[in-house]
Amino acid sequence: MTRKRVLFVCVENSNRSQMAEAFARLHGGDRVEALSAGSRPSGRINPKAVRFMAERGYDLSTHASKSLQEVGGAFDAVVTMGCGDDCPWVPAQRREDWALPDPRDLDDDGYRAVRDEIERRVQALLAAL
Repeated sequence: MTRKRVLFVCVENSNRSQMAEAFARLHGGDRVEALSAGSRPSGRINPKAVRFMAERGYDLSTHASKSLQEVGGAFDAVVTMGCGDDCPWVPAQRREDWALPDPRDLDDDGYRAVRDEIERRVQALLAAL
């Protein structure tokens, strides 16, 4: 079995794309190489993302916010997450755009709702690959 490379992209690479990368690692195991990046990375992971992923048993504090220039190569799937024209085109066999709100300023219930929707979409993506 060939390991699939999946890239999740948002603007800051501090919330949505980081959680998607984490869920792809959790649910994809050894069959996926999950990465995330931002078109304008913030340089930090949102503490709320760390806290709400800890509820799922994942330590997001080990991640780093990075730019698209720091990830490269060919991808089986690229998922952009609500960044519109701020997300440049990255070549991939499969491309998806998930119009998800940035949970940065949402209350705890709203943040969890976005996190849970990301998890559902990641699971569907992995099943399709």
